[in-house]
Amino acid sequence: MRIGLVAEPWWVNLAVLVPVVAYFFWRRRPVPITARQLIILSVFAIAFGFVEATVVVYLRAAAGLLPGYRGTLSDVVRLSHQSQAIGEFPPSLLTLEVLRETATLLMLISVALLTSVKTRTRVAAFLWAFAIWDMVYYAALWATVRWPHSARETDVLFLIPEPWFAPVWFPLLVSALALVAVLLTRASPEEL
Repeated sequence: MRIGLVAEPWWVNLAVLVPVVAYFFWRRRPVPITARQLIILSVFAIAFGFVEATVVVYLRAAAGLLPGYRGTLSDVVRLSHQSQAIGEFPPSLLTLEVLRETATLLMLISVALLTSVKTRTRVAAFLWAFAIWDMVYYAALWATVRWPHSARETDVLFLIPEPWFAPVWFPLLVSALALVAVLLTRASPEEL
């Protein structure tokens, strides 16, 4: 039986190991992160995920992938296939998109760094915020422009250092595993 890769390039498939490895590192010594910290991180990630989704819609309009600037958000549905659209972006907007992705990662890292002085807690905070941000991003795209049509649709996950392609279910799975890893290894209130 041959196991095929889900994402491209091949190393993107290793992302599924990040929450699994984190869980095994944290299970003996729980992560000291409070429910309050997780709630605050969640509020940030939810808002940020929605902002990211709207930016994608705006970029599509700027790239002419909306039928003119008078198009409605539902018009994006016809032109939403992410893997094809990336080749249609003008180079200047593609550069802007790479810079936006860099800024996104820096914001998520910064919020995690503000959470605690302990590295383990910072990593857990980053995984938590990243997971919620990613899930809300897809939920907001679906709520506003009805994309993706299914979790099997291919998306461009990142452009850094090169385009990452995977079905939408893959980042959602990694995000769900990250949330579970943090929740299962979080210190009890008595231990905090």
